[in-house]
Amino acid sequence: MQKDDAVRLRHMLDAAQEAAFFAQNKTRSSLDTDRQLVLSLVKSIEIIGEAAANVTTKCREDFP
Repeated sequence: MQKDDAVRLRHMLDAAQEAAFFAQNKTRSSLDTDRQLVLSLVKSIEIIGEAAANVTTKCREDFP
């Protein structure tokens, strides 16, 4: 695995853990009333998507 891939995977993991933390003890209806929750989850998903889009093909094959 290339060093850049390891960094991207770490960013993905960190963002996923943060999203899980933000969503802890929340319900679906929380998304209707808590704008800060929505924005924090969207940002975490953006970070995951951006990192995932830049992972090498080799890394994707090794870690589907």
